[in-house]
Amino acid sequence: MLQILAIASDYDGTIADDGVTAASTIAALARFKASGRKLILVTGRHLGELKEALPELGLFDIAVIENGGVLYFPQTDTTRALAASPPHAFVERLRQYDLPEFAVGQTVVATKADQYDIVREAIDALGLDLEIILNTDALMVLPAGTNKASGLKAALAELALPAASVAAIGDAENDVVFLKHCGYAVAVANALPEVMAIAARVTKGTRGAGVEEFIAWVLDGQP
Repeated sequence: MLQILAIASDYDGTIADDGVTAASTIAALARFKASGRKLILVTGRHLGELKEALPELGLFDIAVIENGGVLYFPQTDTTRALAASPPHAFVERLRQYDLPEFAVGQTVVATKADQYDIVREAIDALGLDLEIILNTDALMVLPAGTNKASGLKAALAELALPAASVAAIGDAENDVVFLKHCGYAVAVANALPEVMAIAARVTKGTRGAGVEEFIAWVLDGQP
């Protein structure tokens, strides 16, 4: 029987629908946690907006935020950066374009995916070792090698959990790397084809309903 000791889940499009997590999904996550297992959140969001969107963030044992750039410890409300801060010259160069949904975190710079060419030109012009990561209609820039898989690896080290015992759940391009890192990959029904292609299981339900379905399957002892 597959032994799942933890769930590592994406936020937007996975446990959340349009930025909101249903009460039934929170209840399912709480049941999973009460079974003695661990909960790990893996998201591209930065801490301020995540706290606002998910008041139940404390339910998670650890959160990988900024797409792998930062670890957040809900029990102590502290963070640990896993990558360097965005270069000042890069941030200032992008500010002049008044990019939509432009945000700067501890390690990440974000905007909309349709601004790719502007961001790519800035990276190349400054000769920076930065990587562009797409997440449906969003774009994130991080130091090369920083992603959800590298962040999850650091989180699992903190929790002393083997990746083989973790089920990873996601829906978008930037989730593929961390789903591949875990022992069991799950795609919610609304996931992109490239996520479904690597998943051991695709849920019947979309977003939170799919997560609830998977948790029920685990807690019921699996067929």
